[in-house]
Amino acid sequence: MFHTITAQMQARMKFLEDIDATDRQDGTERLKRLRQIPPVTGKFIALQAVNCPKGKMVEIGTSAGYSTMWLSLAAKERGDVITAFEILPEKVVLAKETFRVAEIEQYVNLVEGDAVEFLEDMDEIAFCFLDAEKEVYEECYELIKDKIVPGGLIVADNAINHYDTIKPMIDKALANTDFDSLVVPIGKGELVCRRI
Repeated sequence: MFHTITAQMQARMKFLEDIDATDRQDGTERLKRLRQIPPVTGKFIALQAVNCPKGKMVEIGTSAGYSTMWLSLAAKERGDVITAFEILPEKVVLAKETFRVAEIEQYVNLVEGDAVEFLEDMDEIAFCFLDAEKEVYEECYELIKDKIVPGGLIVADNAINHYDTIKPMIDKALANTDFDSLVVPIGKGELVCRRI
């Protein structure tokens, strides 16, 4: 799967990695920063997504589209499309540019707006990557947990570095007997929940 990363995608990944690194050092305010996952997390979520059962692929919190590029590798191999949600208009513009430059538009359905308003109408989700504002994690988890197909996954970012903020959702996920769940110490920590 990773052998299919194109030169265009590599260049866009490097471009966004450089912006993200600068944002974290120069005092850019939090909502304007890209706040994207590290490359190791991108590889991890792509490996998880590609092996999920048949069903929808969802990403909550696309930002500039960095994680979506990684997930597009899985979508391409699966013959699938990712439904990616982004609420901030300036990030939507960046994400559209990322998908165009990386030549992955055919693998992404970008939904502009609050995922919470759309998730209730979704079903048969095979893979969901959650990387939005940490205050909405629990609400998103409640909206999607019963829509995950058997063998499907919820992967939530920042399970270690923002543990205190998302602890209520982590506690619910770990206690939910419909899922096998654990926190994986990759990147900033990934909560992985597999529907039984």
